[in-house]
Amino acid sequence: MSPVPSDGQLAELAGRLGEALRAQHLMLVTAESCTGGWIAKTVTDIAGCSDWFDCGLAAYSYEAKQALLGVRPETLMEHGAVSRETVLEMVSGALVHSGASISVAVTGIAGPSGGTDDKPVGTVWIGWKRRGGYPRAEVFHFGGDREAVRRQTVAAAINGLLKSLTP
Repeated sequence: MSPVPSDGQLAELAGRLGEALRAQHLMLVTAESCTGGWIAKTVTDIAGCSDWFDCGLAAYSYEAKQALLGVRPETLMEHGAVSRETVLEMVSGALVHSGASISVAVTGIAGPSGGTDDKPVGTVWIGWKRRGGYPRAEVFHFGGDREAVRRQTVAAAINGLLKSLTP
C-alpha cells in the first residue's frame, strides 16, 4: 500500500476487517478525534456492517472526551489530548460506553497548524482494546497535508484492528 491510501485501499481494508469481525462474532466501536469519524465512515460504507459495527464516537474537545469517553480531566491537563495516556483512556472508555467487544481510538495533530516541537503535525496516537483485555497504544508520525495524515491514520487504525484479530 502506498503511504497515503486511496479510497479503494481503505475500502479493501474495511472489507477485510468486517470479514474478520463477523467470523469472530465481535462488534466494533470507534473513538475518534483527529479523524472526525472517518474510520466509522469507512467501515459503515461496507454493506452488512450492522453485523459487526456498534457505534462511532467523534470526540474533538476536551469536554467531549471527558463526557463521552470518560477521559479524566487530570489526564488531559497533565499529558494533553495527543498522548498515550489519553488514547488509552479513550479506547477503554469507548468499550465502557458501548456494547462493543473491540475498540479503536485515535487522537492526533492532522494540521496544518497545532503542532509543537515535541508534538509536530502528523503526530497521532492510536489505541486498540478487546473487552476484558489490556489496551495497547502506538504513536505514529505521518507526513503530508491534513488529508494525508487522516487517511494514513484510518489505515493504521484498521490495520491495528486486523492485527488484534489475528490469532
